[in-house]
Amino acid sequence: MSQPQIVLGDGKRGPEGMAWIPAGEFLMGSDHKLSRPNERPAHKVRVHGFWMDRHHVTNAEFRQFVAATGYVSTAEKKPDWETLRVQLPPGTPRPSDANLVPGAMVFVGTSRPVPLQDYSAWWRFVPGADWRHPTGPGSSIEGKDDHPVVQVSYEDAQAYAKWAGKRLPTEAEWEYAARGGLEQATYTWGDQFAPDGKQMANVWEGQRPQPFPVVSAKAGGAVGTSAVGTFPPNGYGLSDMTGNAWQWVADWYRADEFQREAATGKVVLNPSGPQDAWDPDEAGVPENAPRRVTRGGSFLCNSSYCLSYRPSARRGTDPYNSMSHLGFRLVMNDEDWGRRTASVNRPEGVLTGSPG
Repeated sequence: MSQPQIVLGDGKRGPEGMAWIPAGEFLMGSDHKLSRPNERPAHKVRVHGFWMDRHHVTNAEFRQFVAATGYVSTAEKKPDWETLRVQLPPGTPRPSDANLVPGAMVFVGTSRPVPLQDYSAWWRFVPGADWRHPTGPGSSIEGKDDHPVVQVSYEDAQAYAKWAGKRLPTEAEWEYAARGGLEQATYTWGDQFAPDGKQMANVWEGQRPQPFPVVSAKAGGAVGTSAVGTFPPNGYGLSDMTGNAWQWVADWYRADEFQREAATGKVVLNPSGPQDAWDPDEAGVPENAPRRVTRGGSFLCNSSYCLSYRPSARRGTDPYNSMSHLGFRLVMNDEDWGRRTASVNRPEGVLTGSPG
């Protein structure tokens, strides 16, 4: 895939649609009263400089990838029982072939307030749901080319990254970029949720007239993604680092990873995450089931349930799970970009711009 260029104010050339994130040291995680145990403690991390997509990979961009490669996403394939089995309680019987059908998890909501202990009340596996049909066969992404692609698994994101000549960010790179230069701010834009009454992200709070997870027609209807760039970018020029759609990152998920890093007593340099997954908090799932980190929250995040529209919020997700609120964005090392541009004799598509 060819990469047009932008020219930054300092003469540095970079890939179109990406912002330069300068190297730096920051406090990763949070000890804030709103933080959860898996975000603690805040600890010093240093990352190198890198390029990051200014927004989620969009429906239009993913469609281009599929058209060029013929790629078939995870949700469009019949589930593999051995892959599915490790995410279920030991001894779970194998479903019949009639029930192992292509599809994905869809937020369906409820018609009235319900207890929030059991997410199966508002999520369903919907046969036929995929990136083209995010909420099932009757849905469409028509007119939503500039919305984040969702219903993509970790495997799908990795396949796109390979085609695009990029990669998923590490968890440390993601959080550093999400903070936009604001050390330990509660949100990616500061410490006030809605400064001067202004909505800063596509999240449930401030946008829905009813409590989570109510989506009855009377109460306001369905919820979903918004076009990328609808809300103001952060200090590095990145849109929707929190809200809109959760984002896959490269690392395996361990609930205790920040404790392990902090225990070294040193500044952690360019961490790439643990070698395995461990999640004791997912009811009914083995603690060592495969889990990759997802970050950023989504249009469903709210203070009554997850409050994940904070840059330190993190969770582990089955890498083969596709969901109607889960997408991704990519990064690129400056060295890789330099090698790519060095092999090009003429700078096609050179544009002017400024650093994120």
